Order: sequence, then structure tokens, then C-alpha cells
Amino acid sequence: MSVIVIEFTTLDGVVSDPDGSAGTPGGGWAFRYGPEAVAGDKFRLGRVLDEGVLLLGRSTWQLFAGLWPGRDDPFAVRMNAVPKLVVSRAPGRADVAGWANSRLLDGELVEAVARERRDVVVAGSLSVVDRLREADLVDEYRLLTFPVVLGRGRRLFPEGGSPSEWECRSAERVGAAVLTRYRRAVR
Repeated sequence: MSVIVIEFTTLDGVVSDPDGSAGTPGGGWAFRYGPEAVAGDKFRLGRVLDEGVLLLGRSTWQLFAGLWPGRDDPFAVRMNAVPKLVVSRAPGRADVAGWANSRLLDGELVEAVARERRDVVVAGSLSVVDRLREADLVDEYRLLTFPVVLGRGRRLFPEGGSPSEWECRSAERVGAAVLTRYRRAVR
């Protein structure tokens, strides 16, 4: 089992509001390059989506649940079919009936992920990523870096975090962006 974090990011490491849905200053930076810049399997997940599980925070799940169910292209079929675990701390818990194969995560996040036997893909969901990183559970980062510098916004690796070492496994141009894959360095 591996925990794979996928994120759209800027050159200066900002990962917040790539689609502009949060209305932040500078938001929508990834989508300025057209829909083809973010469409399809840009993160090269392939079989991981067929055999793994998608882990999403409640806000990211709500955003995705509004986008994916009505689509039927090959990648959308995979996104709609993959089992989805939703992390929610909302009072009364979130209703996840709106997107097929979704269910609320049972129990505490770190413990549940540590027990998971399938590969876990975390998309967006920065609070979930933060908790998994703090628990030293992230095995791989797949980052789609766009050629923009925002100067502000939430970064994937906040200042003051614990140091860690990673190996670059690949880097390839994907439209206007660059997809990099980093695996945990051998300890």
C-alpha cells in the first residue's frame, strides 16, 4: 500500500484554489491554460484508480461531486468508479450519496489510512494531506506544476514543517505544466 498525494501547484509551491472556486485573489491559476491543461489522467494514475481508493476531504469531495458524475469520458468513468473515502469533521457528518462509490471514512484518519490495504490517492484536500504528512504516511507526491508565481496562498509544504528527503522518479512536460513524481527516499 502506498499513499500518493496529487496536487496542482505553482512555481512557488501554492496549491490553494487552482480552479478559482474558492474565490481567492489569484485563484483559477491552473485553469488559465485551458481545460486540456487539467483534463484527463494528467497525474498518470492509470491502474491505481482501478485498484486503489480515492481519499478526499469534505470540501474537495463536494467540488468533485459537482463535476464528475455527469461526465462519461474514459478518465471520468474511472473517477466515478473508484471507491471514495470522505473525511469529514462537520457536525452531523456529510451526506455523500451524491457521487457513486463514496462513503464516509470510518474512524480516525491516520489510523484508517494506516490500516488500508489498497493504494490511497489523495487529491487536493490540504488538511488531509497535512495530517498524513505529519504522521509520516505519504509515500509519493505527483505534482503538476504550472508556470505561474502567486506570491501568496496556501503552500503544500508550509514553513516550519518537518524536513524529509524525496527522490525524483520522473519529470515530463504535460501541456503548459510539468508533472513530477517524487517517492520517499530510502531511509
